[in-house]
Amino acid sequence: MSEPGGGRGFGSSVPQRAPWSLVAATAALCLVSATSVWTAGASPMSREEKQKLGNQVLEMFDHAYGNYMEHAYPADELMPLTCRGRVRGQEPSRGDVDDALGKFSLTLIDSLDTLVVLNKTKEFEDAVRKVLRDVNLDNDVVVSVFETNIRVLGGLLGGHSLAIMLKEKGEYMQWYNDELLQMAKQLGYKLLPAFNTTSGLPYPRINLKFGIRKPEARTGTETDTCTACAGTLILEFAALSRFTGATIFEEYARKALDFLWEKRQRSSNLVGVTINIHTGDWVRKDSGVGAGIDSYYEYLLKAYVLLGDDSFLERFNTHYDAIMRYISQPPLLLDVHIHKPMLNARTWMDALLAFFPGLQVLKGDIRPAIETHEMLYQVIKKHNFLPEAFTTDFRVHWAQHPLRPEFAESTYFLYKATGDPYYLEVGKTLIENLNKYARVPCGFAAMKDVRTGSHEDRMDSFFLAEMFKYLYLLFADKEDVIFDIEDYIFTTEAHLLPLWLSTTNQRISKKNTTSEYTELDDSNFDWTCPNTQILFPNDPLYAQSIREPLKNVVDKSCPRGIIRVREESFRSGAKPPLRARDFMATNPEHLEILKKMGAASSIDAEDGLRFMQEMIELSSQQQKEQQLPPRAVQIVSHPFFGRVVLTAGPAQFGLDLSKHKETRGFVASSKPYNGCSELTNPEAVMGKIALIQRGQCMFAEKARNIQNAGAIGGIVIDDNEGSSSDTAPLFQMAGDGKDTDDITIPMLFLFSKEGSIILDAIREYEEVEVLLSDKAKDRDPEMENEEPPSSENDSQNQSAEQIASGSQEVDLVDQESLNSHPESLSPADTDNAASISPSEQNSNPTENHETTSLDGECTDLDNQLQEQSETEEDSNPNVSWGKKVQPIDSILADWNEDIEAFEMMEKDEL
Repeated sequence: MSEPGGGRGFGSSVPQRAPWSLVAATAALCLVSATSVWTAGASPMSREEKQKLGNQVLEMFDHAYGNYMEHAYPADELMPLTCRGRVRGQEPSRGDVDDALGKFSLTLIDSLDTLVVLNKTKEFEDAVRKVLRDVNLDNDVVVSVFETNIRVLGGLLGGHSLAIMLKEKGEYMQWYNDELLQMAKQLGYKLLPAFNTTSGLPYPRINLKFGIRKPEARTGTETDTCTACAGTLILEFAALSRFTGATIFEEYARKALDFLWEKRQRSSNLVGVTINIHTGDWVRKDSGVGAGIDSYYEYLLKAYVLLGDDSFLERFNTHYDAIMRYISQPPLLLDVHIHKPMLNARTWMDALLAFFPGLQVLKGDIRPAIETHEMLYQVIKKHNFLPEAFTTDFRVHWAQHPLRPEFAESTYFLYKATGDPYYLEVGKTLIENLNKYARVPCGFAAMKDVRTGSHEDRMDSFFLAEMFKYLYLLFADKEDVIFDIEDYIFTTEAHLLPLWLSTTNQRISKKNTTSEYTELDDSNFDWTCPNTQILFPNDPLYAQSIREPLKNVVDKSCPRGIIRVREESFRSGAKPPLRARDFMATNPEHLEILKKMGAASSIDAEDGLRFMQEMIELSSQQQKEQQLPPRAVQIVSHPFFGRVVLTAGPAQFGLDLSKHKETRGFVASSKPYNGCSELTNPEAVMGKIALIQRGQCMFAEKARNIQNAGAIGGIVIDDNEGSSSDTAPLFQMAGDGKDTDDITIPMLFLFSKEGSIILDAIREYEEVEVLLSDKAKDRDPEMENEEPPSSENDSQNQSAEQIASGSQEVDLVDQESLNSHPESLSPADTDNAASISPSEQNSNPTENHETTSLDGECTDLDNQLQEQSETEEDSNPNVSWGKKVQPIDSILADWNEDIEAFEMMEKDEL
């Protein structure tokens, strides 16, 4: 740790404990006087503009929080597209995502300390009263121990921390008597049974009312948990112990951390993603800094800052050295195998690693923080948001974006460490993108697909807990915040814990279990806090010089993944390793090379593992290229003005929106609604986009009937009430086994929930105009100032113009970003639909890709694409994408374990 003038460095394997004042400085990222240094390298942002942006953040928070309180409270979260609350059990299950919901008004609790940071003290006082009056922590519901800890326990402790601060100031919260702390203690005791394992690692889930293992609990049979799930407890649990004097919470959290440390891979000093809570065996042996591990590293460093235990810092520095040695490939951070850390485990990165530059700032390692942050920013500039996962050549791997705050967090930390106004401009871009693409009339909606701009009906609590907090603090001057932010440390959910806890109720014995296991590199203990006078002694353009080579890294990246190759492979005279893209099963030399892989040397073994990984990814990519990407239905009329974008399934027939631009028109329901016979209301659909219900006949037959009636496009709405793209994979509508060249209009498919949004809009506003496209069109702010259509004649005139010209067409940009894999699709029932099973973004695309025909038989999608001339009755129910011919199976027999590991990684969900 260092002070701005040089100060103290860590020069021994067990560094000295820094004074409390320096700890506070560390937690606040040593707010050094760097701003004046950077004015030579970038144009400073005026105080007026910073205030304007800060006020914009406040208005955005009001929009999100106000709509939650009006339309969702006391539910856990707001569903911003349907303007209602998400209640566990009342909405279709989303799997593990729903484990964060416990019927305890999650968003309100998660937002408590955000209200104070944003100077909304009156609203904070009202919110605390609501929590005390309405929230019940004794519900019969199974929740995630990890999510409940960081969001609810952390939210209650953060609220308590700022409540006592406000009470001391003498104006607000004078009635407060530690009620939030008592709720936190109650919740802490409810979580403790999860730690009843031989290892001390907690079960991943617990029933708030019945605990673990009881018949009523419906949990307690799990054997695995993620490293972050078990290793992200120490801040909240230790703070609860320090606040209350009950040491049991900190003891349990420390025991879990101690066990993870002991189980690290000793040769690489890395940890895996998933561990058996009973045996301590690693289940997932890949290692990175993203999903599944991320906050474990974060809490080791921050536990040292908050608690003053040197062993936490030693452990962090040991892991950090391994991360920089194996995982960091500037500007990328790629997962590796814990036992073979020179071998990459995958060629894509997930969005959660965006927190890591901020952690590197706290560590004091500025250069790689700048590099990775800049790379991420270039990805955002290409896609507007950071996709849930993207490849090393910066293509979309998983297209969702649930409004994650990690990139904003790192942007804030980098600005505080450097004072570089460049990061204010980055924050400004984030604000603009949120308002332009995610803002909807009832809050902010997550992105279902960053390529199409379609929305998902979710607004997670962390969006209010973190995003607005970091963005506001980014533009705020010290006097804009009513308390000293430097006196607090941020948890992983951005809740605030006071640093004075480091000297309160210290009753835990601190056994140093670190140094006996490892020899630490002294050089790894250099600055734990950035020091601009050391980092940038004579170069005010230091950060800019680091960013500059990365400005075009996304656009200029080659289409091949970046794979690490050991230097030994290129020894003099040695042939380069066989790559999957070059392999030919008929080439005897290639087969001979495969036979040697894994048998001759460790280098050959690594070449073999690399070859398998490339084969799996190559096969996956080839399958994805045969799929059609998802489409978008964007409501552009008053009062939506393009703010609502619905994810739509494509059709294998009709106008291809990716090649023939977009279609815009007013919508009208067909009669009959199923569209299975000649329409009886052709005048109503002529020149418009016809709405038809799924069922009773083929999709192609529906398309022909509405086309003959003069429709310029069609939207098929699922007849399965309650179906939603949030929980089900999307349709890809197939033809009827006949020639479909006569169908020339675009056809899209919407699930029931998304279709209901359009139908409800028609009932309320009568005239609803939509845009059918391969990607949502940028909103035109001027549209919002226009008057809504006044008459049916206006609608008819515009529609007539459209049909006269074939349809209104507008060029779209960034088509290249849509050439990667589509959303996955679901099986049809009565319509002939090519379908890809569970979301390709979240699962292995080589499994269970089936199609259901009119007669209920299943057919392979490859078959469907290659043999559309066959009827449904001829479909082969036994063909599967996962059964590709592999003539080298016998050669690869000895590598089954590694193949399974790679497939597990491909199936991994965030």
